[in-house]
Parts: sequence; C-alpha cells; structure tokens
Amino acid sequence: MRPGAQRISGLLIIDSLKEGREPAGEEQGLTVSEAAARWLRSYVQTQRSEQGRQLAAQRVRDYLARHLGGRLLQSLSAEDLRGYRVWLEGRTRLSLTSVSHVLSDARCFLRWCQDSALLPASPFPRRLMPRLQERMPDRLTDREALLLERMDEPYGWIARLGLGTGLRWGELTQARAEDLQGTLFVVGRSTKSRRLRRVPIRAELAGEIAARSGALVSLEDGFHFSLQARRLTGIARFHPHMMRHTYACRWIEAGGSLAALQEILGHASVTTTQRYARLGGDMVRREAERVFAGPVMPGTVSA
Repeated sequence: MRPGAQRISGLLIIDSLKEGREPAGEEQGLTVSEAAARWLRSYVQTQRSEQGRQLAAQRVRDYLARHLGGRLLQSLSAEDLRGYRVWLEGRTRLSLTSVSHVLSDARCFLRWCQDSALLPASPFPRRLMPRLQERMPDRLTDREALLLERMDEPYGWIARLGLGTGLRWGELTQARAEDLQGTLFVVGRSTKSRRLRRVPIRAELAGEIAARSGALVSLEDGFHFSLQARRLTGIARFHPHMMRHTYACRWIEAGGSLAALQEILGHASVTTTQRYARLGGDMVRREAERVFAGPVMPGTVSA
C-alpha cells in the first residue's frame, strides 16, 4: 500500500470508530500476533530501554502469540483475556509476579491498539490482574552497597551514581554531566513519566560528576552490568533497580519526606512511593528502642 493510501486508510478507520463502526479491510482482519508485532516496532521500540524491549518481545513470543496470536484482534474479548490468565497460571511455570508482568504488557498492548485506532476500546477487563502479596522493596544492605561502590571502574562509578541518585537504569544511561546545575536535572528524554525533575546530589557525588563530560554512563546494557556486578561482588541476587530501591529506603530511614521522595523518583502517584514508607524489621526495632528510651509514652502508667 502506498504511503498516501496508508494515511487515508488510517483516517477512515478513525472515522469509523468515532461512529461506532468496526474498521474494514486489512485492519479488520488483523490478528493479535500481527498487531503485537506493530506494537513492538512502534510503541515498545520508542518507549522502553533495550532490556525492556527484549522482555516485551519475549513475552509476546512465548505467551501472547502462543495463546492468543491467531485470534482476530477485533474479536478479542474480556473472556479471552480471563482465559489467558488461567493459562498463564496453570500451563506455564511463571511465578504470580511474572504472570502479573505478562498481563501488564498485554494491557499496555491493548491500550495502544485503542490509541492507534485498531480497536474501538480495550477489551482488557477490570480486576484481571492477580493480587500480589505485599513485600518490602528489594534493597541492598549497607555492606552490599559498599561492595558495589568499590567495584573496578566503570562499574563502581555506575553504582555510586545509581545509589546516589535513585535513577532508573534508562535514566542513568542518558544522564549527562551538563545536566548537573546545582541539582541533577533529569530531563524529558530519559524519564518514564516524561516530566522534568530535579534530583538533589551529595557534594562528593557532585564533584565526581563535575569532573566528567558528556554521558555519565558508558554502558547501555543493564543485563551486562548486572552480570559484572554479581561477578565482582558475589551478590547473586543483584539487579540494577535495587540501587533505586536502596536510595528510596535510605531517604525514608533518614527522615526524608514522602512527598519529596515522590518528586525525586518521578512517581506520578504517591501510592507508588508509599511502599518505601513501610519500615523493615530492623528499623522498627531501632525506632522502638529510641521511643522506649525516651519519656514515658502517652497512655502508659509509670510505676
């Protein structure tokens, strides 16, 4: 189809959806696999990191295409998607957390189909996502963080930058020395929410940044960084996002406000940030010791 014809066809599809009619022609005969391939080429390719693109492609290939790939996109129903979850939980070896990730990608894909006028509305039903048991953020201990910071370069530098800023891996790879202007400006090109935000920096880290120029992180592949960090430190469970979790937990433990942390991390909703406010056992114990060592607590009777 010629480019001009493609544009006209797209306009006709949008018009038909506005009028409540189904798209005609080749778009109406699009299978889930074909539409998912478009989603990977357009949305995923431009909105996710390299690791995120690989994960999305693997989830489409191994799960979505296997179970729903041959279905016509236009005929996909909420019941089909409920069956997809049942299949994921019963016929694969995925953990419930992994099932949730696979379903999240399916939800994102179907919303993209709606935004791209391939569907009049997403058939993804409410309350389809599994309820996951609440757990503390996967953070590093102080000793583990120190081991990471002392790795050979450039890995030690990347760890110091990640632990000192709480940036996502994709943000780390796009941060530049010139973004430091008192605070570190995390600009729209690298943020998940596409919002500009300012990240406060400790003086020693600011000095390291000021001594550099251009891109602050030379590695693009977070998986390679993980492998090297595990090899150099012996922390078998390490993944780059743990640096972000550790930064957030340390902020709360030091008495930092939840509202400020939300802005620093770039969360659209404070609900996402609140999980860091759920204190671990060690901090609860320390707080109890501090409180009990002070004046008599209100409501208690002294001997």
